[in-house]
Amino acid sequence: MTDMSMSLAELIEKGSDNDLLRDMIQFVCQRMMDLDVEGRCNAALGERKPGERLVQRNGYRDREWDTRAGTIPLRIPKLRQGSYFPGFLEPRRTAEKALAAVIQEAYVQGVSTRNVDALVKAMGMGGISKSEVSRLCEEIDEKVNAFRERPIEGDWPYLWIDATYVKVREAGRIVSVAVIIAVGVNSDGRREVLGMGVGASEAEPFWTAFLRSLMRRGLRGVKLVISDAHEGLKAACAKVLKSTWQRCRVHFMRNVLATVSKGQRRVVSAMIGTIFAQDGEQAAHAQWRVVTEQLRPRFPKAAELMDRAEHDVLAHMTFPREHRAKLHSTNPLERLNGEIKRRTEVVGIFPNEAAIYRLVGALLLEQTDEWTIQRRYLTLETLATIGDTSTVNLPAVAS
Repeated sequence: MTDMSMSLAELIEKGSDNDLLRDMIQFVCQRMMDLDVEGRCNAALGERKPGERLVQRNGYRDREWDTRAGTIPLRIPKLRQGSYFPGFLEPRRTAEKALAAVIQEAYVQGVSTRNVDALVKAMGMGGISKSEVSRLCEEIDEKVNAFRERPIEGDWPYLWIDATYVKVREAGRIVSVAVIIAVGVNSDGRREVLGMGVGASEAEPFWTAFLRSLMRRGLRGVKLVISDAHEGLKAACAKVLKSTWQRCRVHFMRNVLATVSKGQRRVVSAMIGTIFAQDGEQAAHAQWRVVTEQLRPRFPKAAELMDRAEHDVLAHMTFPREHRAKLHSTNPLERLNGEIKRRTEVVGIFPNEAAIYRLVGALLLEQTDEWTIQRRYLTLETLATIGDTSTVNLPAVAS
């Protein structure tokens, strides 16, 4: 308590300093977080309490907090087990404001749907002006653009890429566009959203331009890219990243089962499941060929699909055993995609492409913030075993 009083006294001595209020808020908030974490750990910072300490500290992460007194830099404590996020911060604030901004912009431009009209009235935004919408959009765009263009530092051995579709007004027409999202895990085992892009198609030129934009920002060290079956993306990965491509196993199973009758799908699924139950790469490939030949007489289309997909679906088997459950599909992105769908369906039809970047970008920014306070997605010990030898030979891709 004495140290706290002395620190406050030092701040007060600044007198008429314009930063006094901001410094005092920063001090109080920092002290609140430290006391909160002390309670969780059952020990003060640096205090030794063998057998009594509940959890270990793990440094800090920096975060800026926008308040009416200005932007306040905070150092949020990190824990070795579990996560910590102070209650006075609002982790979803930017995304909520982005959603409001997109709804308002659609309403002001007269392109909103009936649902958006109802939302505008429910939120009391019926009388908002174009200038007010513009100011709110600029505020959010500044944060989102800084996030989207930030430098990518370090090595990122694993990269998940997925696409979802939204509707937007373009030259007086309503069109469907692809929203591409890239999530990576770095050599420290942490997940981040590395980038997003919006385009009219998922052809190779679009994928190539997207991956090159990530490279310009510093992306390197990619050994495996996990995605659905996009031939354009597969070719772009080989050309730009020179990495291995993993075809999403979940999507592949759907493709195979679509070639057989409903009554036989459970049997076929069980047969293919024996492949993925194998412990090693060679055993998995051997079982793949056995199952393919078993399917060929009764299900020639399924067998033909398996002939083409063997190396792409089993690419993850060359990587550490501990990673494979997270590498064989795009399932790690399902929750994020679900949240994006939930928010974009509220809007219905985006008034322009900038509104897509604004809303989806804000969601991705805050998802990355949440991931930074969670435990490592992959452990340092298992990541250290990847090495340079885990990259398998890439299949030839036609230019």
